[in-house]
Amino acid sequence: MPIHGVAVAVFIALFALITVLGFLAVHWRRGDLDLLHEWGLAGSRFGTLVTWFLLGGDLYTAYTFIAVPALMFGAGALGFFAVPYTIIVYPIVFAVFPRLWSVCRRHGYITAADFVRGRHGNRTLALMVALTGIAATMPYIALQLVGIQVVIAGLGLEGSGALADLPLVIAFVILAAYTYTSGLRAPAAIAIVKDILIWVTVIAAIVIVPIKLGGYGKIFAVVPPAKLLLPAPKGDTLGLYSAYATLALGSALALFLYPHSVTGVLSSQSREVVARNAALLPAYSFLLALIALLGFMAIAAGVAHDPGFALLFKRHGPNAAVPALLLKMFPSWFAGLGFAAIAIGALVPAAIMSIAAANLWTRNIYREYIRPDCTAAQESRMAKRVSLIVKFGALAFVILLPLQYAIQLQLLGGVWIIQTLPAVIGGLLTRWFHDRALLAGWFVGIVVGTAMAVSVQFKPIYPLTIAGFGFPCYIALAALVLNFVVAIVLTPVFDLAQAGRGHDETERARSL
Repeated sequence: MPIHGVAVAVFIALFALITVLGFLAVHWRRGDLDLLHEWGLAGSRFGTLVTWFLLGGDLYTAYTFIAVPALMFGAGALGFFAVPYTIIVYPIVFAVFPRLWSVCRRHGYITAADFVRGRHGNRTLALMVALTGIAATMPYIALQLVGIQVVIAGLGLEGSGALADLPLVIAFVILAAYTYTSGLRAPAAIAIVKDILIWVTVIAAIVIVPIKLGGYGKIFAVVPPAKLLLPAPKGDTLGLYSAYATLALGSALALFLYPHSVTGVLSSQSREVVARNAALLPAYSFLLALIALLGFMAIAAGVAHDPGFALLFKRHGPNAAVPALLLKMFPSWFAGLGFAAIAIGALVPAAIMSIAAANLWTRNIYREYIRPDCTAAQESRMAKRVSLIVKFGALAFVILLPLQYAIQLQLLGGVWIIQTLPAVIGGLLTRWFHDRALLAGWFVGIVVGTAMAVSVQFKPIYPLTIAGFGFPCYIALAALVLNFVVAIVLTPVFDLAQAGRGHDETERARSL
């Protein structure tokens, strides 16, 4: 593809702006960055508005901006499952996570594994939660690079050989530098710019593109009927109906268990801020619905058949739909703005994810098992170093290995992280579960969920059959049900065997 000079200039200017913001963020609500709580949670000082931008930038990533329209473009209506799942999740957040904030604030917890260690008194269970969080986060960071790669290609900057990944490497070096310096304050500041750019781009697209294409009626008329609706079930199976429903429910249950989501919640200044954001964040679900429609607009605009985008689609497949749409329907300067929004939308969550993974490693592995006598400054330095390792590990993964591996591991990440739900959310709501039963349930859920994913070549849906009736189901949700069954069955068994329970150091906070 030719280089789009004006788009490149706008892109570089906006990227330079967020780089400056990232380094200046060290002075924002200044704290002692030699303390992990200050570096990794920004001292829990963020109010309602900043938390809204931070969680929005954290949860609605560049991969969302690229992948959801791409799924609508390629697979049709199934891709819309992302919208109901982000609606389902917020009542859960409202009911559960203000309490998590309160307990963590009272006891100085920084991670979900900290809470599990304190609540259940089981070091091994806490270690498994920490390792699960790290394992689920790494491929998630790698997938953020997909958005940047597609944008770079759309700008015409995609080279060959050793130069092919140079822009990506430069972006991540800059990201690593200001995250190391400013901690969570950097992505929080940048998230404000990113979200403004995303909102401007999407609102412009949903107004201007339909005008140019003759209205929404003509757009939907061009989309093949098979992509507008899920196919009706046939015979003794629910078909894609159950697949769609379980994908939405399972994704909703998993979303706020990811370490970066917990980090965003715990950086809030009060439990009221968390509750208010549970009410306000559905605005992003509305935005996501609009983003999803870009996939249908790309079909109507005929970008896949445009010779000018043939190479872009050849290299990036359906992921090229949104960049091609922006280039075709808007002037070059606005395409550059949209591309910058996507790229920055990758850097914000990547920064938060690397910080969250570093918090888990430092607090729940390094301090717990390797160096329990470390000072606060040593703990903070370790987290900063690990955040660098995590970023460049994800970068190396994307550069050296096929993208399909990252996608497969991200699927497994969703299967794995949801297995921490009984220990984290279950532990918040009740003390009934025995800690050893929770550990056994986690193990069974991880093993069976991984085996199911491998057996269907890492597709998200497993063809369950119940009493001769087909019930295609999201693997993560099916494994979670089995996890709960094991924990529920084994809890009275361990109690009858008089297997001692771990000490609950959060008992004093139960009334919160």
